[in-house]
Amino acid sequence: RLDEQAQILVFERGPEVSFSNCSLPYHLSGVVADASRLVMMTPAKFKKQYNIEVRTGSEVVAINRAAKTVTIHNALENRSYEESYDKLVLAPGATPIRPAIPGSELMRLHTVHKVQDTVALQKDMASHQRVVVIGGGFIGVEAAENLREGGNDVTLIEAQPQILKTFDEDMVQIFHKELTDQGVTLILNDKVTAFTRDAVVLASGKQIPADMVVMSIGVTPETSLAKAAGLTLGSTGAIAVDEICRTNDPDIYAVGDAIEVHSKLFDAPYKLSLAWPAQVQARGVADHINGKPFVAPHFIGSSCIKVFDYNGASTGLTEGQIQAAGLPIDYEVAQVQAFDRVSLMPDAQVCHLKLLFEKGSGKILGAQAIGKGNVDKRIDVIATAMHYGGKVEDLPELELCYAPPFSTAKDVTNMAGYVASNLYSGAFRQVRAQQVRELVASGAYILDVRETPELAAGVIQGSHSI
Repeated sequence: RLDEQAQILVFERGPEVSFSNCSLPYHLSGVVADASRLVMMTPAKFKKQYNIEVRTGSEVVAINRAAKTVTIHNALENRSYEESYDKLVLAPGATPIRPAIPGSELMRLHTVHKVQDTVALQKDMASHQRVVVIGGGFIGVEAAENLREGGNDVTLIEAQPQILKTFDEDMVQIFHKELTDQGVTLILNDKVTAFTRDAVVLASGKQIPADMVVMSIGVTPETSLAKAAGLTLGSTGAIAVDEICRTNDPDIYAVGDAIEVHSKLFDAPYKLSLAWPAQVQARGVADHINGKPFVAPHFIGSSCIKVFDYNGASTGLTEGQIQAAGLPIDYEVAQVQAFDRVSLMPDAQVCHLKLLFEKGSGKILGAQAIGKGNVDKRIDVIATAMHYGGKVEDLPELELCYAPPFSTAKDVTNMAGYVASNLYSGAFRQVRAQQVRELVASGAYILDVRETPELAAGVIQGSHSI
């Protein structure tokens, strides 16, 4: 885009380039019926439209930094050759984690990482209906949903006490219930220890019947090429880059899932496997190569997911992340449950929104929202506020669009800001939900002041209604 005279070569060891990896699970349910639609660009189209030469089936096996060449192995022709470069950009991404589990050779194992992976899994579904998905991250949950929508008997196994670590334990229970309600068998806090020909064996001793298994334990940065070339890896194990995404070699850049990034919210590098940061890094590197200024932003990590009839979105830090990393942050939490549009509208849905902020400054640290409506736009608004250093007192002042089919006069985002501002100023004190069980057990006097019709939704045992 910036230099018509540049000679641009792209090497890809697989058969496809520029495919929609985030859409892969949706081929399993038929939402994306034709797998060819997952491929967004072809080498021929790259060449015709942009004069970019893309070579698939071509793996870069070595970087020769002194000579400024790369060694490529063409798998189709079974030959190796070298190409020179002025600037080299590494975007090898990440590879699925496949631990050595006893009995792996006995079970039909799949991943959902590339188009051919998904095509193979979709074909296997025709004759193998009992599927176990191992791993409760984004891909695992989306695979479980779409496999279930495709008519399979699905079990989702997660070794941790919860799925989807971008949500806190109190919020993610909504997704746990939704998966169960939709017929997915959800097993938490139990680890896979072995496979047999027709079962998955767990640490608890349970054996889950299975015709095939989808491994979605996570991914690890693809760093073997960089490491062999003497490029520096960071403390996270990913490729270390500077503020312009350049490695310790001034002519080699790296972007995407293979690199470590920096946070706007804490002072330590971390790994962030999301599409938006990779896009920003890639465009910025192209700018820098062509003499335009670029500084990679520090990220907050915004993401969203669909889980059957519910939608979820999050940005920034969660309580779980703060506690697990031992971050020295004194924070408070505001939670609201409000309609995402005027309740008279037939499609109005409750939006559960959780907001984290720093006690001393009121700085917004993160937010999570789950509901059947448009939760992502609420988190997008908060993410925007966070980008500009927003505080909780800024949220009530946000002038957001309103009409009954779209929102309420005070949007959920505004309401979270009001609650948080009251907590921040000390005008309001709260007892958080996770404290209630302990209070009941200790014999605390709990007064319920809701209206009588509201009591039908449920009451705290031992509470007193007036």
